[in-house]
Amino acid sequence: MAEARTLFAKLWDAHIVTSLGPDDDLIAIDRVFLHERTGSVALKSLAAAGRTVRDPARVFAVTDHIVDTLPGRTGTLVPSGDAFLDATREETAAAGIRLFDVDDPDQGIVHVISPELGIVLPGATLVCPDSHTCTQGAFGALAWGIGSTEAEHAMATGTLRMARPKTMRVSFTGTLQPGVTAKDMILTLLARYGAGGGKGYAVEFAGEAVTALDLDGRQTLCNMATEFAAMTGFIAPDDMVFDYLKGRRFAPMGAVWAQAADTWRTLHSDVGATFDREISIDAATIEPMVTWGTSPQSAAAISASVPDQAAAALTPQGYAQALDYIGLAPGQPLAGQLIDVAFIGSCTNARLSDLRRAADIVRGQHVAPGVRAIVVPGSMAVRRAAEAEGIDRIFTDAGFEWHLSGCAMCFYAGGPGFAPGTRVISSTNRNFEGRQGPGVRTHIASPETVAASAIAGALADPRMARARVTA
Repeated sequence: MAEARTLFAKLWDAHIVTSLGPDDDLIAIDRVFLHERTGSVALKSLAAAGRTVRDPARVFAVTDHIVDTLPGRTGTLVPSGDAFLDATREETAAAGIRLFDVDDPDQGIVHVISPELGIVLPGATLVCPDSHTCTQGAFGALAWGIGSTEAEHAMATGTLRMARPKTMRVSFTGTLQPGVTAKDMILTLLARYGAGGGKGYAVEFAGEAVTALDLDGRQTLCNMATEFAAMTGFIAPDDMVFDYLKGRRFAPMGAVWAQAADTWRTLHSDVGATFDREISIDAATIEPMVTWGTSPQSAAAISASVPDQAAAALTPQGYAQALDYIGLAPGQPLAGQLIDVAFIGSCTNARLSDLRRAADIVRGQHVAPGVRAIVVPGSMAVRRAAEAEGIDRIFTDAGFEWHLSGCAMCFYAGGPGFAPGTRVISSTNRNFEGRQGPGVRTHIASPETVAASAIAGALADPRMARARVTA
């Protein structure tokens, strides 16, 4: 009888070119994605070394990280940002790489447009100089973030030297409560097991609550595997994945599609496969979550209060520094904390279903006085689809700004941002000090929680807003 194997083992072993020692392998890289913040640097360095891109058809580039998202954009509002855009255009053209530029109808955040175009595929290896590349593991791919030097190597050789990580399975069993989302699932994992809980592991997400998620939710879950310090996160592909990818521009066609799909159906962990670590979380115990500190692990149920230092699992110094920065005190209720800005966007939570759910909460309501509310769709395709459904009008009627696609205010690059001391409720993935601007206080949560908070003018429980909508 054949040995039971994990999905990770199947993905990794299928891409081993050769072993380089007891722990390292040379891994074949199927597709590389670049963005303007680091892509041009890698391409310039490659050219300066006298090397070329081995197979330009396997490499894609996008302008997303520092692009302006206001209607009528032509570039970026980031100081010196035009140099990055111009260099990306020049270097991709010279290398023969497909670029999705600011005026391209398919432009969007790299991890959003890759699935939309069928660039990521089950069983494929995909790398990008961006830590949230693991988002694409939701399609049964082995996808992870790399540095610019590694991007050079991958483009020049089609390979990377990699240390084989350990394996972990995180199972979310049972059924989520109404109003609880994939964002709440991953924040619960971080709160219970810490931001370093996945270090050294490739994490497979499994269980009934995971397979019940739509593809947007699965991408949210995998997106923040990097906040768990995992090498990557992924989910076994199923018919939902196959139906989504079929017919997309860079996916296999015709007889090749049928052959590929037959192979993809074998991509799952075998019964009896052994993992180096197993974690199980009862999905029914999860509530809508919001962060209270300066790490994604510093999260709690919206119905809870700021925990004390022992419960926060931080050093006394780290705990005091986090609360001083965020402007909260132990025991303070999270719900009701006044906010200045509500932001829905990023590669974590700016897909169509995210916008639909948030729009359901704000429909017929209005943003609280003094609150700035912003929606930035994850791609131009998402934006068009939302507009076709009238979602944009629901948001704008409620007082939200409706932007073009891009990473926008997920992080601060010296361009658009918020003033020091601003308290932001955000659907993004990181709440580090300065992440959204110097001195900006960021609380990360689901789009529903962001929408409910925008209406309330304070951190708010989306289940209450949901009850109002369905009443």
